[in-house]
Amino acid sequence: MNQEANVVACCDTAVLHMVCGKIASGKSTLTVRLADAPRTVLLSEDKWIACLYPDEIHTLTDYVSRTARIRALLTDHVQTLLGTGLSVVLDFPFNTAGARAWGTSLFQAVACEHRLHYLDVSDETCKSRLRARNVSGEHPFQTSEEQYDQITSYFVPPAHSEGFNLIVYDEMGNVRCQAGS
Repeated sequence: MNQEANVVACCDTAVLHMVCGKIASGKSTLTVRLADAPRTVLLSEDKWIACLYPDEIHTLTDYVSRTARIRALLTDHVQTLLGTGLSVVLDFPFNTAGARAWGTSLFQAVACEHRLHYLDVSDETCKSRLRARNVSGEHPFQTSEEQYDQITSYFVPPAHSEGFNLIVYDEMGNVRCQAGS
């Protein structure tokens, strides 16, 4: 079997997991659970940003610039992992059509399965969790409610027309529905 055939055969079992949800909706908690599966790798945007760009994220423009660099760097790496048959969980917010287009390019390039996990959580619940997270100090970034509102103004829930294998979760983290592409 040639190398190209190996990639296609391996991709039958590899899954790219992406998450969509507002700040403090539970994305990182879910990604840790998803990454507990065998032959699965977790990549966390927050950890990359905290390590590569400490004290450099002061505005939304700073964030967008730094995360674009990280995504450019990781694109080939993620595709290689998927191509070898490893599943990948991306703890990156796939909260806009543009971000989801990057995810689509990743799984389409290697013809592997994908899941877009959408945490449909209210602003009130997210803000409550955000306050608790800020107090705990366990998250690498502190986010004010004003910043939450600013960032959330760009949030676009996934549409079925985008063609994702979509899994929707309620506020308690229970699967509410699933829809295939």
